[in-house]
Amino acid sequence: MSELLTKTQRDTLLPALGESGWGAVPGRDALRKIWKFRNFSEAWAFMSRAALQAEKSDHHPEWRNAYNVVDVTLITHHCDGLSLLDIDLALKMDGYAGAATVQVDHSEPIMCLCQTPGASPNDV
Repeated sequence: MSELLTKTQRDTLLPALGESGWGAVPGRDALRKIWKFRNFSEAWAFMSRAALQAEKSDHHPEWRNAYNVVDVTLITHHCDGLSLLDIDLALKMDGYAGAATVQVDHSEPIMCLCQTPGASPNDV
């Protein structure tokens, strides 16, 4: 069973994840990141790679996909908070994301290309 991150681990590991766009989830000991890919195919390829890694490590993200956007929350349910499993999966997902942009402000509405006023998927 996984253990919660220690204070030392949090102080060492979380700042770098924060700089890459991972943010705290209000009211939960969890991390969230929102990627915007150029199109659905890139988003799906990212999710496929992440899913294979999640299955391999037996650690599965909470996520949602809307066209070119993938919204991920990481938490280790066994310990009801962040563990090294979350850190490892976050780093691997960052590597799989390639040139995707990151929506850092999680208070903003999440909009995929099909919801952006005046834009169409062909604009990408």
